Amino acid sequence: MKFKSETMNRQKRHKPAEIGKALRLNAGDKLNCFVNEEEQIVLVPAKGSIKDLKGMFPKPKKAATQEDIDSAVAEEAASRMADL
Repeated sequence: MKFKSETMNRQKRHKPAEIGKALRLNAGDKLNCFVNEEEQIVLVPAKGSIKDLKGMFPKPKKAATQEDIDSAVAEEAASRMADL
């Protein structure tokens, strides 16, 4: 998708057509919006089942092992505790 600058309309309902198409949005669909830790805006369709997400994201190059998951969780927990 190319970068495109858009202007929000007065009803705050404007979205670039490419984003609507990529997220498979229809009129009346809802979006969950949030700002992640990198201060990027993330839009997630608030509809359907988790199965609808199939094909929207690339498959990981390598499956995470339980050890990888445990390590990542421990690192994040330690990082959050350090911030307190």
